[in-house]
Amino acid sequence: MAAAGADWAASTASAAAGFGLGLSLIVAIGAQNAFVLRQGLRREHVLAVVAVCALSDLVLIALGIAGAGAVFDRVPWLVEVVRWAGAAFLATYGVLAARRAIRPATKGLGAERAGGGATTLLVAVSTCLALTWLNPHVYLDTVVLLGSVGSSQGDGRWAFAAGAGAASILWFTALGFGARLLAPVFARPLAWRVLDAVIAVVMLTLAVLLVVPALVANG
Repeated sequence: MAAAGADWAASTASAAAGFGLGLSLIVAIGAQNAFVLRQGLRREHVLAVVAVCALSDLVLIALGIAGAGAVFDRVPWLVEVVRWAGAAFLATYGVLAARRAIRPATKGLGAERAGGGATTLLVAVSTCLALTWLNPHVYLDTVVLLGSVGSSQGDGRWAFAAGAGAASILWFTALGFGARLLAPVFARPLAWRVLDAVIAVVMLTLAVLLVVPALVANG
């Protein structure tokens, strides 16, 4: 009985550690979070977007715990491929967001949801997948960092993974479905222009930060 209690306590501690570290890694403003927030505000395909983000994180966390992080040490060019593809995608998305901020096509939240600029399910899911899987920081943070810390938990590594996965599900659900609470603010066109301007800055900054280390290393 005492041994079972000790095992439960150890697993709970590992799960709590995974939850805390996982939440700290995904809460920071980034391309993925900005996209989820925008879709939540538009109330377009929110469930699909949240599911894609959460399931992707679960897969990446599981890969990290299973030791896939070692692959990036053995195949460094793989990170470079992801780096440049991700930078190109982020730059393109950032330019489009900047264009929306400068020349808005809608007049507020209602028009943003119902107007001709509606996003199809395929486009929303494809964009979400690209923002997730073409970001090398996702692999470094989720696979390598979470995987390394989780592996140090010994028998509690999968409890750690469960905690990190729970943090991801909780965060994306709250971000996507909680965005509607900001609806009164985004009933004004100016709020959308500010949001798109922030998204443009985030995307373009991340694109630059992705390529600068490679350019410095090769220069």
